[in-house]
Amino acid sequence: MSAPATAGPLGDAYERALSTRTGPLIVQDLGRPRVVRMDVDRFLSEADEVETALARALPAPVLDVGCGPGRMVRAALDAGHTALGVDASHAAVSIAQRRGLPVLHRSVFDALPAEGEWGSALLLDGNIGIGGDPAALLRRCAGLLRSGGRIIIETHRTARRDHRFEGMLRDDVGPSATAFPWAEVGRIPLRRHAAAAGLEPVREWRAARRRFAEYVRPDVEPHVVSDATGG
Repeated sequence: MSAPATAGPLGDAYERALSTRTGPLIVQDLGRPRVVRMDVDRFLSEADEVETALARALPAPVLDVGCGPGRMVRAALDAGHTALGVDASHAAVSIAQRRGLPVLHRSVFDALPAEGEWGSALLLDGNIGIGGDPAALLRRCAGLLRSGGRIIIETHRTARRDHRFEGMLRDDVGPSATAFPWAEVGRIPLRRHAAAAGLEPVREWRAARRRFAEYVRPDVEPHVVSDATGG
Protein backbone atom coordinates (compact mmCIF):
# COMPACT_ATOMS: atom_id res chain seq x y z
CA MET A 1 0.00 0.00 0.00
CA SER A 2 2.99 2.30 -0.32
CA ALA A 3 2.18 5.51 -2.18
CA PRO A 4 3.76 6.55 -5.46
CA ALA A 5 5.55 9.88 -5.48
CA THR A 6 2.83 11.83 -7.25
CA ALA A 7 -0.44 10.49 -5.86
CA GLY A 8 -1.48 8.51 -2.83
CA PRO A 9 -3.78 5.50 -2.78
CA LEU A 10 -6.87 7.75 -2.86
CA GLY A 11 -5.83 9.11 -6.25
CA ASP A 12 -5.36 12.43 -7.98
CA ALA A 13 -8.70 13.95 -6.94
CA TYR A 14 -7.59 13.81 -3.29
CA GLU A 15 -4.22 15.33 -4.17
CA ARG A 16 -5.96 18.16 -6.07
CA ALA A 17 -8.38 18.82 -3.22
CA LEU A 18 -5.56 19.20 -0.72
CA SER A 19 -3.30 21.24 -2.99
CA THR A 20 -5.79 23.57 -4.69
CA ARG A 21 -9.01 23.25 -2.65
CA THR A 22 -11.05 22.21 -5.67
CA GLY A 23 -14.15 21.74 -3.52
CA PRO A 24 -15.79 18.86 -1.65
CA LEU A 25 -14.90 15.32 -2.55
CA ILE A 26 -17.36 12.51 -3.12
CA VAL A 27 -16.45 8.89 -2.50
CA GLN A 28 -18.26 6.67 -4.99
CA ASP A 29 -18.89 3.13 -3.75
CA LEU A 30 -18.22 1.15 -6.93
CA GLY A 31 -20.26 -1.81 -5.74
CA ARG A 32 -23.57 0.01 -5.29
CA PRO A 33 -25.24 3.35 -6.19
CA ARG A 34 -24.04 5.16 -3.08
CA VAL A 35 -21.79 8.14 -2.42
CA VAL A 36 -20.15 9.50 0.74
CA ARG A 37 -18.95 13.07 1.23
CA MET A 38 -15.33 13.59 2.31
CA ASP A 39 -14.71 16.83 4.23
CA VAL A 40 -11.25 17.79 3.03
CA ASP A 41 -11.57 21.33 4.41
CA ARG A 42 -11.69 19.86 7.93
CA PHE A 43 -8.48 17.95 7.23
CA LEU A 44 -6.79 21.24 6.33
CA SER A 45 -8.10 23.10 9.39
CA GLU A 46 -6.79 23.29 12.95
CA ALA A 47 -7.92 20.74 15.52
CA ASP A 48 -11.31 21.59 17.01
CA GLU A 49 -12.23 21.63 20.70
CA VAL A 50 -13.05 17.91 20.80
CA GLU A 51 -9.80 16.98 19.09
CA THR A 52 -7.72 19.30 21.27
CA ALA A 53 -9.15 17.72 24.43
CA LEU A 54 -8.51 14.27 22.97
CA ALA A 55 -4.89 15.15 22.19
CA ARG A 56 -4.25 16.33 25.74
CA ALA A 57 -5.39 12.98 27.16
CA LEU A 58 -3.27 10.77 24.88
CA PRO A 59 -0.40 8.70 26.28
CA ALA A 60 2.82 9.80 24.60
CA PRO A 61 4.47 9.36 22.23
CA VAL A 62 1.66 9.75 19.70
CA LEU A 63 1.46 8.25 16.20
CA ASP A 64 -1.23 9.65 13.89
CA VAL A 65 -2.01 7.10 11.16
CA GLY A 66 -3.32 8.70 7.97
CA CYS A 67 -2.51 12.11 9.46
CA GLY A 68 -3.33 14.16 6.35
CA PRO A 69 -1.96 17.72 6.57
CA GLY A 70 -1.21 17.15 10.25
CA ARG A 71 -3.83 18.86 12.39
CA MET A 72 -3.75 16.15 15.08
CA VAL A 73 0.04 16.02 15.00
CA ARG A 74 -0.01 19.75 15.74
CA ALA A 75 -2.57 19.23 18.51
CA ALA A 76 -0.44 16.52 20.10
CA LEU A 77 2.69 18.68 19.92
CA ASP A 78 0.79 21.62 21.42
CA ALA A 79 -0.26 19.31 24.26
CA GLY A 80 3.41 18.71 25.02
CA HIS A 81 3.69 15.25 23.48
CA THR A 82 6.27 13.78 21.16
CA ALA A 83 4.31 13.03 18.00
CA LEU A 84 4.71 11.74 14.46
CA GLY A 85 2.30 11.51 11.53
CA VAL A 86 2.36 9.10 8.61
CA ASP A 87 0.38 9.45 5.41
CA ALA A 88 0.57 7.95 1.93
CA SER A 89 -0.59 11.17 0.22
CA HIS A 90 2.20 13.20 -1.31
CA ALA A 91 0.16 16.43 -1.13
CA ALA A 92 -0.85 15.90 2.50
CA VAL A 93 2.72 15.25 3.61
CA SER A 94 4.03 18.24 1.66
CA ILE A 95 1.51 20.54 3.36
CA ALA A 96 2.34 19.14 6.81
CA GLN A 97 6.08 19.48 6.28
CA ARG A 98 5.69 23.06 5.07
CA ARG A 99 3.90 23.69 8.35
CA GLY A 100 6.97 22.38 10.16
CA LEU A 101 5.31 19.18 11.37
CA PRO A 102 7.06 15.80 11.78
CA VAL A 103 5.25 13.75 9.15
CA LEU A 104 6.51 10.89 6.99
CA HIS A 105 5.38 10.05 3.44
CA ARG A 106 4.74 6.41 4.20
CA SER A 107 2.05 3.76 4.52
CA VAL A 108 1.31 2.45 7.99
CA PHE A 109 2.21 -0.97 6.59
CA ASP A 110 5.76 0.19 5.76
CA ALA A 111 8.58 0.10 8.30
CA LEU A 112 8.09 2.92 10.82
CA PRO A 113 10.27 4.47 13.54
CA ALA A 114 10.00 3.17 17.12
CA GLU A 115 7.83 0.16 16.33
CA GLY A 116 6.50 -1.36 19.55
CA GLU A 117 7.21 1.82 21.53
CA TRP A 118 4.28 4.16 20.76
CA GLY A 119 2.06 5.18 23.66
CA SER A 120 -0.94 5.85 21.45
CA ALA A 121 -2.07 5.60 17.84
CA LEU A 122 -4.85 7.55 16.15
CA LEU A 123 -7.26 6.35 13.46
CA LEU A 124 -9.54 9.37 13.06
CA ASP A 125 -11.58 10.73 10.11
CA GLY A 126 -12.67 7.26 9.06
CA ASN A 127 -9.09 5.99 8.83
CA ILE A 128 -10.14 2.63 10.24
CA GLY A 129 -11.02 2.12 6.57
CA ILE A 130 -7.39 2.28 5.35
CA GLY A 131 -6.63 -0.73 3.18
CA GLY A 132 -10.18 -2.08 3.34
CA ASP A 133 -9.33 -4.63 6.05
CA PRO A 134 -10.01 -3.27 9.57
CA ALA A 135 -8.73 -6.38 11.38
CA ALA A 136 -5.41 -6.29 9.52
CA LEU A 137 -5.03 -2.55 10.15
CA LEU A 138 -5.71 -2.98 13.87
CA ARG A 139 -3.22 -5.85 14.09
CA ARG A 140 -0.61 -3.61 12.49
CA CYS A 141 -1.40 -0.72 14.84
CA ALA A 142 -1.33 -3.04 17.87
CA GLY A 143 2.18 -4.09 16.86
CA LEU A 144 3.27 -0.44 16.81
CA LEU A 145 2.13 0.16 20.39
CA ARG A 146 4.02 -0.62 23.58
CA SER A 147 2.34 -2.79 26.21
CA GLY A 148 -0.43 -0.67 27.72
CA GLY A 149 -0.50 1.59 24.64
CA ARG A 150 -3.84 2.95 23.46
CA ILE A 151 -5.48 3.24 20.07
CA ILE A 152 -8.24 5.78 19.45
CA ILE A 153 -10.60 5.04 16.57
CA GLU A 154 -13.30 7.24 15.10
CA THR A 155 -16.15 4.91 14.21
CA HIS A 156 -19.01 5.13 11.74
CA ARG A 157 -22.13 6.89 13.02
CA THR A 158 -24.16 3.70 12.42
CA ALA A 159 -23.26 1.36 15.27
CA ARG A 160 -23.54 -1.89 13.29
CA ARG A 161 -21.92 -0.66 10.09
CA ASP A 162 -19.34 -3.13 8.75
CA HIS A 163 -18.88 -2.53 5.04
CA ARG A 164 -15.88 -3.06 2.77
CA PHE A 165 -15.85 -1.69 -0.75
CA GLU A 166 -13.84 -0.43 -3.70
CA GLY A 167 -14.14 3.35 -3.87
CA MET A 168 -13.25 6.15 -6.23
CA LEU A 169 -13.06 9.85 -5.47
CA ARG A 170 -14.72 12.57 -7.56
CA ASP A 171 -14.24 16.32 -7.42
CA ASP A 172 -15.34 19.23 -9.60
CA VAL A 173 -12.68 18.31 -12.15
CA GLY A 174 -13.71 14.68 -12.45
CA PRO A 175 -13.09 11.22 -10.99
CA SER A 176 -9.72 9.94 -9.87
CA ALA A 177 -8.06 7.43 -12.11
CA THR A 178 -7.49 5.21 -9.09
CA ALA A 179 -9.90 2.92 -7.25
CA PHE A 180 -8.96 2.05 -3.68
CA PRO A 181 -10.08 -0.45 -1.02
CA TRP A 182 -11.88 1.12 1.95
CA ALA A 183 -14.06 0.12 4.89
CA GLU A 184 -16.66 1.69 7.17
CA VAL A 185 -16.88 0.30 10.71
CA GLY A 186 -19.28 1.07 13.54
CA ARG A 187 -18.58 0.49 17.21
CA ILE A 188 -20.22 -2.95 17.40
CA PRO A 189 -18.26 -4.78 14.66
CA LEU A 190 -15.17 -2.85 15.75
CA ARG A 191 -15.23 -4.86 18.98
CA ARG A 192 -14.77 -8.06 17.00
CA HIS A 193 -12.02 -6.64 14.79
CA ALA A 194 -10.19 -5.27 17.83
CA ALA A 195 -10.44 -8.57 19.72
CA ALA A 196 -8.96 -10.35 16.68
CA ALA A 197 -6.01 -7.94 16.92
CA GLY A 198 -5.47 -8.72 20.61
CA LEU A 199 -6.78 -5.34 21.78
CA GLU A 200 -8.98 -4.87 24.84
CA PRO A 201 -11.79 -2.30 25.09
CA VAL A 202 -11.43 0.77 27.28
CA ARG A 203 -14.41 2.98 26.38
CA GLU A 204 -16.79 4.17 23.66
CA TRP A 205 -18.21 7.68 23.55
CA ARG A 206 -19.79 10.44 21.48
CA ALA A 207 -18.63 14.02 21.17
CA ALA A 208 -20.00 16.72 18.84
CA ARG A 209 -21.97 14.12 16.83
CA ARG A 210 -18.82 12.04 16.30
CA ARG A 211 -18.27 8.51 17.64
CA PHE A 212 -15.03 7.25 19.17
CA ALA A 213 -13.69 4.08 20.72
CA GLU A 214 -10.53 3.46 22.72
CA TYR A 215 -8.70 0.14 22.97
CA VAL A 216 -5.54 -0.90 24.79
CA ARG A 217 -2.75 -3.32 24.01
CA PRO A 218 -2.67 -5.41 27.20
CA ASP A 219 0.42 -5.59 29.40
CA VAL A 220 0.23 -9.38 29.11
CA GLU A 221 0.31 -10.50 25.50
CA PRO A 222 -3.03 -12.23 24.75
CA HIS A 223 -3.71 -15.14 22.44
CA VAL A 224 -4.66 -13.46 19.16
CA VAL A 225 -7.67 -15.05 17.49
CA SER A 226 -7.64 -14.92 13.69
CA ASP A 227 -10.58 -13.25 11.96
CA ALA A 228 -11.89 -16.39 10.22
CA THR A 229 -14.97 -14.58 8.90
CA GLY A 230 -12.94 -12.16 6.80
CA GLY A 231 -14.38 -9.13 8.66
